[in-house]
Amino acid sequence: MAGLQQLILRTDLAGMPLEWVDYRDAVRLHFLDQIAYTCGRVLYRVHGGINARTHRQSHVDVNSIIATHGNSRALEKMRDGYSPPLNNHTLFQRDGHICLYCGQRFPRKQLSRDHVRPLSLGGPDEWNNVVTACVRCNNHKAGRTPEEAGMQLLAIPFTPTHAEYIYLQGHNVLADQMEFLRAHFPRSSPLHQRLQNG
Repeated sequence: MAGLQQLILRTDLAGMPLEWVDYRDAVRLHFLDQIAYTCGRVLYRVHGGINARTHRQSHVDVNSIIATHGNSRALEKMRDGYSPPLNNHTLFQRDGHICLYCGQRFPRKQLSRDHVRPLSLGGPDEWNNVVTACVRCNNHKAGRTPEEAGMQLLAIPFTPTHAEYIYLQGHNVLADQMEFLRAHFPRSSPLHQRLQNG
């Protein structure tokens, strides 16, 4: 059985990934009768009270993937022009914790967000203009473009789709959750290659 920190992937009725929830939220959704169906393996069996008439203890099995009823904004997140919120955790995950200038892997505390076209030159703070850089490379590049600093960018930055973003937010993504999420990635997603090699 997985530790209680293992998160559950919540989807809408159509199977579009929505978010990660903990076991307490999943149990609450079960009791509110919001679960339409489940996928993946059972992660937890949560025991409840004992029925006075049958003398049996109730329980809820919590699977690694749950699909829920209700109105979701998933379709809005599939439209052209949708851009998930940018933050360093998902940026570093997108780039595999690799500095896209020197090509070395670093722990999170030694990484920074670099603007390919610097903010001081009018570059936007958007997915397509930011990459993961080690502190040393970011300091060396300073307020210049890679060309001006004589540095080569090792990969082209991209805006993740909503399903890619959900994956990037995850911690300790299980194999069945990963397979489910990958089925929602675009064929051209750079994450396919990294996950195959990884």
